[in-house]
Amino acid sequence: MKMVTRIKEYRAKNNMTQEDLATIVGVRRETIVHLENGRYNPSLKLAFTIAKVFDATIEDLFTFTEE
Repeated sequence: MKMVTRIKEYRAKNNMTQEDLATIVGVRRETIVHLENGRYNPSLKLAFTIAKVFDATIEDLFTFTEE
């Protein structure tokens, strides 16, 4: 399974940089880069925190697809 994320889309809607989001959720910018590129699966806590920033659900931001 591969994780697909819509973080980049939500950041764009909110005029937010990767650095902005990283600072808000307390991670490094590189973590956001890896999340957006599907190279890192977030912890449940981080997924909830990011979803809360965008007033979205985890399911809105993260889905899994069969490869």
